[in-house]
Amino acid sequence: MSVRIIFRNQLYEVEPGMALEAALEILGVEAEAVLAVRGGEMISAECILKEGDEVRLVGVISGG
Repeated sequence: MSVRIIFRNQLYEVEPGMALEAALEILGVEAEAVLAVRGGEMISAECILKEGDEVRLVGVISGG
């Protein structure tokens, strides 16, 4: 089983046991550009992804 990452209505799968930051790098997503939510709670880039996790990435919008 793998880790499911959902970003912009696309489903990606990565191997469990890596930090979220490493998974984002594989996907080509900058950690500063998204908020990661797992099970209704925000997680940090250092969080280790576990088998069966589903992480939803929400784009951060900033303005001035």
